Formats: sequence, C-alpha cells, structure tokens
Amino acid sequence: MDTLSSQRAGRAGRPTREQAQARQAELLDTALDMFLDRGFELTTMEGIAAAVGMTKRTIYARYAEKSALFLAAVTRAIERTATTTAELHAVESADLEATLIAVARLRIADLSTVDGVRLRRIITTESYRFPEILMLSYDQGARPLADFLADLLRRHDSAGAICVERPDMAASLFMTMVLGGPVRLIASPQAMSPAEIDEWVGAAVRLFLNGVTRR
Repeated sequence: MDTLSSQRAGRAGRPTREQAQARQAELLDTALDMFLDRGFELTTMEGIAAAVGMTKRTIYARYAEKSALFLAAVTRAIERTATTTAELHAVESADLEATLIAVARLRIADLSTVDGVRLRRIITTESYRFPEILMLSYDQGARPLADFLADLLRRHDSAGAICVERPDMAASLFMTMVLGGPVRLIASPQAMSPAEIDEWVGAAVRLFLNGVTRR
C-alpha cells in the first residue's frame, strides 16, 4: 500500500468537520437541557455522556470540569439568541420611529424563541452560582443593541431631529421601556399576544420620542 493509500485508510471513519461541529452542538444543547431540568448540582457528567452518546473521556477531554461545560452550553445559548449588528442595520431606515419599532420587534422576537426562553430560565436559576453569565449575557446579547441604539440616537441628535444629551443612557432607558413587559411575561400564562406586543412597542416608542423631541 502506498503512502497516500495508508493516509486515507488511517482517516477512515474519522468524522468530517461538519459532523464534529454537529456533535459538539448536540453535546452543548443536551447539557443545557439537563442543567435546566435537574439543576447544576444534580446534573452529572456521566448523565450527560449517556444522554448524548459520548464517552466521559471524550467530554472531559474538552471540558475538564462540569462548570466549564455549563458555561460553554450557556455561551452557545447566548450566541444563538443574540441580535446581531448586521440584523439591526438591516432594519434601520431614515424614519427614526419606524427604526425603533423594527429594532424592538426584532429583539423581542429573538428573546421569544425556544432558545431565548431556555436562556432566561438558566440565567434566572443559576446566576447566583455563576454571576459571570449575567455579564456574558449582557456583553454578547444586550450590549450590541445598546451600542447600536446609542449611535442611532447620536446621529439623529446631530442632525437636529431630537435632543439627547446622553445617548448611551437614553439607549438603556429605551431598552428597559420597550422590552420590559413583553420579555418578562414571555414564558408566563400572561404572555402577550403579537397584537399586544405591537401595541406595547408602539406606545413605548411614541412615549420615548415625545421625551427626546426638540422643543
């Protein structure tokens, strides 16, 4: 057998990059499900290995301890629910009111997905044990939106359309106004309907713009 044939034979059965990535995603998703169902303390690496069909040795080779696997699973969930800068710019228009409404709807939609609800649950139940996931969620989830809004408001202020002394603070206040009700109620029996969310968003945007309109 020549060298090339030997190399091919040695690679036989080795998963492709796509397969390896899919298995990694499956591991993290399965781990997150188990952490949600059982809590961090009662979830074991052995149980995760059995559920995903991997050996403990394989998992420990990637994550030396359970906390590392937990943080990796939460990080993946945050990345999957993050509203990207590209998505935000895609809904921007010259009309500030329309842009704010579109941005709010986009963010609420991202947080209303199955992944978004799971993420909120895990942060609520485990942030006391892992306070870093709160900052991680903000840095990767909320900060890009806050930065986009601050820049948007700054540009409209410079153009004379509105008056905003602290665009960064105004952006945070807007996010609190527009996201607070809908997001807080997402997984509750009192969850808002699409029509109610549209009404809330429209009212919040009009109230916000009334406060920053030049007099």
